[in-house]
Amino acid sequence: MPATTPAPPAIPQVEREKIYQWIIELASPDTRENALLELRLICTWPGVLGEEKGEICEFFFGLSKVQVKREKSSQTWHPCCGILLGQCCPSSRNSQFYPYINPPALTAHQSNRVCNALALLQCVASHPETRSAFLQAHIPLFLYPFLHTVSKTRPFEYLRLTSLGVIGALVKTDEQEVINFLLTTEIIPLCLRIMESGSELSKTILLQAGTCEEAIIGLSKPQADRSGNIYSSKNTLDETGLSYICQTYERFSHVAMILGKMVLALAKEPSARLLKHVVRCYLRLSDNQRARGALRQCLPDQLKDTTFANVLKDDNSTKRWLAQLIKNLSEAPIQDQPGIPHPPQ
Repeated sequence: MPATTPAPPAIPQVEREKIYQWIIELASPDTRENALLELRLICTWPGVLGEEKGEICEFFFGLSKVQVKREKSSQTWHPCCGILLGQCCPSSRNSQFYPYINPPALTAHQSNRVCNALALLQCVASHPETRSAFLQAHIPLFLYPFLHTVSKTRPFEYLRLTSLGVIGALVKTDEQEVINFLLTTEIIPLCLRIMESGSELSKTILLQAGTCEEAIIGLSKPQADRSGNIYSSKNTLDETGLSYICQTYERFSHVAMILGKMVLALAKEPSARLLKHVVRCYLRLSDNQRARGALRQCLPDQLKDTTFANVLKDDNSTKRWLAQLIKNLSEAPIQDQPGIPHPPQ
């Protein structure tokens, strides 16, 4: 009989009482820092992932609603979220960290404190009861200044990665409201800039978490049919972002340029993990007939020759995706199929 994985332990009553107390302590500057740390730890409870983590969030924000009703708070949003925004948003009048963003002087302690607040905001973004209000309040926009930072010191790198985690929590829901929101903000150029100049960890997390083009263009895990052909499982939602990217020459060329630069960099300093995600991006772009013609002209030679043969020798899935990409681009173009419009001369 196969061994069964034990279910994660439920949060004991004593811990629930502690959570309630920590939420209350968020309101006091004297106890807020410790409360943020403890609440972040409880949201990353060992073995508590997925639905179980969602239950913690539901309990957390259920208590917050009780606080609003009991104390007749005048705040229109959950009071704990207002406090979190005051802690981590550079544009907040209550933020203690804005002067340290530019010029960059953020310490590790300050970064950790902001990231503890961001981790709780990530719970808000991922939970179905609070996600829509999170978007309607345009809270992700408050995090963009963190993504604009360019300092490569550890406190700023940690800050960017945690901020991306909040955006990634939104994207993973695969909801039209989320995609539409992101397409109307500057998240795409921000993520592209990080992909171009960020560390390998930043680039990999961007792609793995689905917080940049890989998510915006609706990339889902490629699958194989019974004959072994690779395809991307797509739906109407996926096409929204892909069509957006391929709608104008400027958008497509920006994405293609960054991906091309990443391929050139990977040819010099190979990373199988990062290459896998780059190939998936190209494969998803090739699903768009308008993009195929452009990709035939701009796909890096390194993806068509044996440059990455050693890197991919043990990675059968990426080799299949790359083979499918080449196959897509080798197919005869559809007659009278318009390409991506070029800018007027």
